Amino acid sequence: MSKASSQNTSTDLIRRITWSGTQDAELKKRVEALPKLRSGDNVDVHVKVKEGEKERVQIYTGVVIKVQGSGVGRSFTVRKMSSGIGVERTFPMGSPALEKVVVNSHGIVRRSRLFFLRNLSGRSARLNTKRVDEQKKS
Repeated sequence: MSKASSQNTSTDLIRRITWSGTQDAELKKRVEALPKLRSGDNVDVHVKVKEGEKERVQIYTGVVIKVQGSGVGRSFTVRKMSSGIGVERTFPMGSPALEKVVVNSHGIVRRSRLFFLRNLSGRSARLNTKRVDEQKKS
């Protein structure tokens, strides 16, 4: 048995063990329930925020500049402008803090990583967009 094939079998075994619980099944359903995101999408991310003993939902609105990973380990980065300063935040898809993600519009982009937006400001930082049907939003 070669070294590469022994590594593949061990990672397959780890994957099978990881997906063998009811909590993991719920996590997988939660990730599959989120909409398909692409770079350039304008999204509203509803995040649960804990303040002391209280918990509330905060909406983080911005442009998806990066989507990485696959399956439950998938994550996406959203960039927004706050008081003239660019703020980026990365959200894991499987996070229990994510309540829902709403896609407002799809940006027309030709690349998967939109890091060039960091150097742009004002109107030049805007992307051409396609609107999303209201029925598809919910």
